[in-house]
Amino acid sequence: MRNAGRADRARVAAMLARAFADDPAMSWIFPDPAERARRLPRLFAILFDADAAGMRVVTAGGEAATLWRGPGKATTGAVAMLRQAWPLWRALGANIPRALKVSHAVEAHMPAGDFWYLHIAGCDPAAQGKGLGAAVVRAGLSRAAGRLPAYLETATERNLGFYRALGFDIVDDWHVPGGGPRFWSMLRQPD
Repeated sequence: MRNAGRADRARVAAMLARAFADDPAMSWIFPDPAERARRLPRLFAILFDADAAGMRVVTAGGEAATLWRGPGKATTGAVAMLRQAWPLWRALGANIPRALKVSHAVEAHMPAGDFWYLHIAGCDPAAQGKGLGAAVVRAGLSRAAGRLPAYLETATERNLGFYRALGFDIVDDWHVPGGGPRFWSMLRQPD
């Protein structure tokens, strides 16, 4: 495992786009599969950049990656959103209203206090089942080790067992308003 840098941006964004191609939240934001496939690499490139101040961990071959936000940095402020207005428009297009609903719902369900936020975790579908996803999450947890919990949310029910095996517990489940997908909030207490 290694820290992902600027040179990894395109590769990680493309891999995450493949990993999230059938994700319920992304499928709701981008209902058309062809549009989703075209726009997701742009969106994940923006998120890769946005998480530079936190922690970006990638496997040696780029098959799996995690993007973390540090304590007190889990949400994106209005100024940061405005700075990214044009890139976000290019990534989301007419899907901005749905993306904002998901973003607002995610932020509304975040825990109080300081925590490490596992913003994004993905493994290339071609590399799944080899332990790379768990290894990259564990590497991030190890680097964030300390007295703070780790938090994530997932809209993919089959991920619940994966995260439970890594020490996360479900603390809430909820739906994005307006007919959006169901999410599970999960928290891992510090070791």
